[in-house]
Amino acid sequence: MKQLVNKLKGDRVIWSFVALLALFSFMPVFSASSNLAYIGHGTGNTLGYLVKHLAHICIGFLIIYWVHRVPYHYFRAISKIALPVVWLLLAYTLLKGTVIAGANASRWIQVPFIGITFQTSTLASIVLFIYVARYLSKTKEENEPFQTSFVQLWIPVFITLALILPANFSTTALIFAMVMMLTFIGKYPLKYIAFIIGSGIAMLAFFLLVAKAFPDSRFFSRVSTWESRILNFTTDKPDEDDYQIEKAKIAIASGKLGGLGPGKSVQKNFLPQSSSDFIYAIIVEEYGLVGGVAIVILYLLLLFRFVIASHKANTLFGKLVVVGLGFPMIFQAMINMAVAVELLPVTGQTLPLISSGGSSIWMTCFSLGIIISVTKKDEEVAEELEEKERRKEALQRLIDKELAEEDLAGNEKEEIFEEEPMYSIEDNSKNPMNAVLNK
Repeated sequence: MKQLVNKLKGDRVIWSFVALLALFSFMPVFSASSNLAYIGHGTGNTLGYLVKHLAHICIGFLIIYWVHRVPYHYFRAISKIALPVVWLLLAYTLLKGTVIAGANASRWIQVPFIGITFQTSTLASIVLFIYVARYLSKTKEENEPFQTSFVQLWIPVFITLALILPANFSTTALIFAMVMMLTFIGKYPLKYIAFIIGSGIAMLAFFLLVAKAFPDSRFFSRVSTWESRILNFTTDKPDEDDYQIEKAKIAIASGKLGGLGPGKSVQKNFLPQSSSDFIYAIIVEEYGLVGGVAIVILYLLLLFRFVIASHKANTLFGKLVVVGLGFPMIFQAMINMAVAVELLPVTGQTLPLISSGGSSIWMTCFSLGIIISVTKKDEEVAEELEEKERRKEALQRLIDKELAEEDLAGNEKEEIFEEEPMYSIEDNSKNPMNAVLNK
């Protein structure tokens, strides 16, 4: 075990927080999966869901380990190549119209021959954030005109968002907000950022107008869902989402301070998506306000560690990568918890590293692997500097030793010359060779 830990490079604090969140996830997932176990005349056995979640977590940590060993600057070039591939996947996802268990799941595609469903927008967000970080770090010292940056930066951003928007508004809004934050941190001109925000709002308004004009089109089928969720959030109109929120609030109110205890949730049997979108409500019901606050603190500490890692990164690209991949993870967690307590409309965002699900866990772990790779590079640079200092000190000690030996040898020679008398040709009487010559 000690050897395995020693092989883990990078920020050990980030490793620790990720491990804590993953370990904590097993109890609420095991408990909240009971309603899934009864769906379709099931037996109610949740052990299979626990094993499945364990497999997802184990694969996720393998992803972190493999990715963190790759130098993070490799992803700089990969993002430019991967972005068109992501567009093809998003277009395929948009056209495919996958249905899972009779429900609209147009945000997912099914991987052939494996049967795993995969949400392409999560991969698209990672690639897009790295691409934006790459562009901002490349143009830091260059004053490119807005027309050039619009073509190289904003057209790829808008293409990606346009392919995600019809199926997932909340993810589109989150990605757009994070891109704006990245450009602000990357010191992109504020007047251009304001123009892009205005353009994004105008494009969204145009999309909604077209959706109103063609309400029966499959591409605009999610617009009515968005409207109902917003209306349900702002009014008292009963709806399916209202049912979810009511059950979530009952679960939170039942938890009180200390909770009902692990596995003793009642609302998990009535709350849809209790193991994914609304798992925070089950956590508060079983572990109380103490457990709910503890989860919030863990995510905030992880955010604080991301800030430290970004500050320590020795390149602008590394700083932006940590911000672009780390901050959305925390904001997604806050959105999930805000939905559970009805501070935001229902969005369908999972709780990173805690909610059940394969692709969401794996993409989160992929992002964490890249972030840890940045911190690992910083460690390597620090170790190289320390090694250079050690070598410099060793070389200096060696030079000092040689100089000391030379000084000692010089002193001994001087002493010899002082002790042995020097004889001249004239003073033959004192010359010891005369005795030999005389014989």
